[in-house]
Amino acid sequence: MSRYNAAEIEARWQDAWEKAGIFRAERKEGKPKYYVLEMFPYPSGKLHMGHVRNYTMGDVIARYKISTGHNVLHPMGFDAFGMPAENAAMAIGGHPKTWTYNNIDDMVEQMKPLGLSLDWDRMFATCDPEYYGQQQALFLDFLQEGLVYRKNAVVNWDPVDMTVLANEQVEGGRGWRSGAIVERKELTQWFFKISDMADELLGALDGLDNWPAKVKLMQANWIGKSRGLQFGFERVDGGEPIVVYTTRPDTLNGASFVGISPDHPIAKAMEGNPEVDAFLAEARKGGTTEEAIETAEKLGYDTGIKVKHPLTGAELPVWIANFILMDYGTGAIFACPAHDQRDLDFCRKYDLPVIDTFFALGDDTPVGKEAFVPAKTEKVRWVDHFAGLAEATGEEAINATIDFMEGKGLGEGVTKFRLRDWGLSRQRYWGCPIPVVHCETCGVVPEKKENLPVELPDDVSFDQPGNPLDRHPTWRDVACPSCGAPAKRETDTMDTFVDSSWYFARFTAPRAETPTNAADAEYWMNVDQYIGGVEHAILHLLYARFFARAMHICGHLPESAKEPFDALFTQGMVTHAIYKTEGADGRPVYHYPEEVTLKGDTAVLEDGREVDVVPSAKMSKSKNNVVNPLHIIESYGADTARWFVLSDSPPERDVEWTASGAEAAHKHLGRVYRIASEIDAEATGQEADDTALIREMHKAIHDVTMGVESFGFNAAIAKLYGFTNTLAKSNAGGAAKKQAARTLAQLMSPMTPHLAEAVWETLGGEGLCALAPWPVADEAMLVDDEVVMPIQINGKRRAEISVPKDMDKAEVEKLALAHHAVQKVLDGATPKKVIVVPGRIVNVVA
Repeated sequence: MSRYNAAEIEARWQDAWEKAGIFRAERKEGKPKYYVLEMFPYPSGKLHMGHVRNYTMGDVIARYKISTGHNVLHPMGFDAFGMPAENAAMAIGGHPKTWTYNNIDDMVEQMKPLGLSLDWDRMFATCDPEYYGQQQALFLDFLQEGLVYRKNAVVNWDPVDMTVLANEQVEGGRGWRSGAIVERKELTQWFFKISDMADELLGALDGLDNWPAKVKLMQANWIGKSRGLQFGFERVDGGEPIVVYTTRPDTLNGASFVGISPDHPIAKAMEGNPEVDAFLAEARKGGTTEEAIETAEKLGYDTGIKVKHPLTGAELPVWIANFILMDYGTGAIFACPAHDQRDLDFCRKYDLPVIDTFFALGDDTPVGKEAFVPAKTEKVRWVDHFAGLAEATGEEAINATIDFMEGKGLGEGVTKFRLRDWGLSRQRYWGCPIPVVHCETCGVVPEKKENLPVELPDDVSFDQPGNPLDRHPTWRDVACPSCGAPAKRETDTMDTFVDSSWYFARFTAPRAETPTNAADAEYWMNVDQYIGGVEHAILHLLYARFFARAMHICGHLPESAKEPFDALFTQGMVTHAIYKTEGADGRPVYHYPEEVTLKGDTAVLEDGREVDVVPSAKMSKSKNNVVNPLHIIESYGADTARWFVLSDSPPERDVEWTASGAEAAHKHLGRVYRIASEIDAEATGQEADDTALIREMHKAIHDVTMGVESFGFNAAIAKLYGFTNTLAKSNAGGAAKKQAARTLAQLMSPMTPHLAEAVWETLGGEGLCALAPWPVADEAMLVDDEVVMPIQINGKRRAEISVPKDMDKAEVEKLALAHHAVQKVLDGATPKKVIVVPGRIVNVVA
């Protein structure tokens, strides 16, 4: 073997795998299947080390499962619709389609050198008409089953991008792309009926044993099941009672006003009054997210309407308040400012009464600037509670209040969920068209399935804000599929979360003429191991769980796939130092790592200027602290990149990319290559140390297997480092060394597959290392026949001996006293005492 040449080795073995077709997935009914999937990427055009870490983790699992006899499905695709493509098109004067497909080509070219065990024949992008045509078919099936509907709703509206934004696309009250201040706007929208499944989605979390507890908790909190009281306040003027829902009915005695949403029917009935209109316009500024509502200035308008307290008969004013949402509860609340900070801020601003309903035990201090909001499990002292409570917890008081009000016929206990229906309409071009037509005679008419896909037109322009589909008459204007009269297509497109909510199912049969193929879905589903970032812990995973259930209802997935991901792993990020200098305008200028040279603790540019170094931070294109994987592959090879991102940190934690770390990884792989070369040149034979080496080999098999199966990749690699050192120092014979080195290649194969193939071939392994059966540890070899016992003389460790683990204490004592180090200290004298702790230590008192 020549010197380790990663470029030559990796190209050769990638070609060999491709020609052998070993990663093409086909149904094999008699073979156990394994479906491993990493969350597919957005085609930004640039692969980064975070991608490399994510896909390498999946690749380790996929390759390991191939070698353990599984039929593995490991696909790749692209989540390709969305605003970034439209923004890029507007910026460069191009087309989102061109930009997207060019980026996909670039990213595939960056991925392939990594040697990933992907079935590239199954690749698709969500902007492929073949894919979104089947998504449109799903939409029509959902519509038929009542799982999707249309209604007026208040949404987050970006006035610059002129589109609806999901809550997670509103950051600090601004649109995530435009930076414009988000407004609340009422539009007619399409919705998925995810709220109907809220209880099922919540309850099923308990069965997801192989999901991180933090992810399940985040989903449970998002679904937000709560039991409260629903009741009405009678209006003094005789109008319809105002119905409220509250999760803290126990604080009813502290009610100081009734608040309604700016979108409540009472507020809408008051429109036309200039003063009311001005207030409503101001109140509707800002998004509908909890963050936006909590941080916004509290605004109110006194309607002049009065209602009666259901217990005391006291008259309470009705205010329109900007922090109340119409789509949670009833759109109306009673405010108890003493025990709710938002209500307190409002009451202090508008000089409304603040009434304490309970106090901390032993403390009757009235509420000041901060509301008293103890945990529901904390016992407090109640003030004249109508259910007769004196000292009780919030939970006890809530239940007692509901029972009291129900007993009086004044209200009813109701369970509600925080989870709202999923609004999927987006006013943009680059998305999946919603396949319906609007007819003046027939209303909303589903497109006929034989006309799918409803393809996006290519001839659009982005020279003005808004949705180009609205101003594209030859695409927009069509005949009604029902009556044939002139009609118009729906110009809204689907939220891109829809695209990623079923792609895992499409991978089972990506060329099928229906959304899925029954036999393929039955065979390949569920995803056995799903891998991705924790930032997708809530919405993507929740929507995918909803979609799997909806697809089952429509006959596209088996019942067993209602929970589509059997195991979930959320990996940490790859970080890197940030290098910056100050620009002429005083603003920071960020420099790529390749522009910087490190000299001790100092970082300098090529022109000698020193740069400020910000410690490890998430790799970000905006800060230029990204490392291009192709640069690493060109310098060190793909196996070095793979080895490093797996070795330096537990996979659920962040890992910092450093040049020195990459160099160390490359040096180690070169050492493995050299050791294999030297072993290949040795004469075959047996030596006394054969058993010791083979024993260490079986320990390595056991520990690496455990590491891979438990996602402890860094622990597995630590064991491989140790086993490499053992192999290098071993005095075993050539045959034992070859066996051990071939096993080392197999154990390294999931992490460094190219190097493993080269070592495997050199040392006489049959066929491809990637297809060789995974080595199995001999349990008998994992038990040590001997133990190493340290010898302490007068409390200081002086030596150690290796003895059979069942050796008699007297024999151990003899061996210890015969050791030259002990003899030297004793210098012919007899020890005062010798204490032997079997299997542990020998203590000699001289």
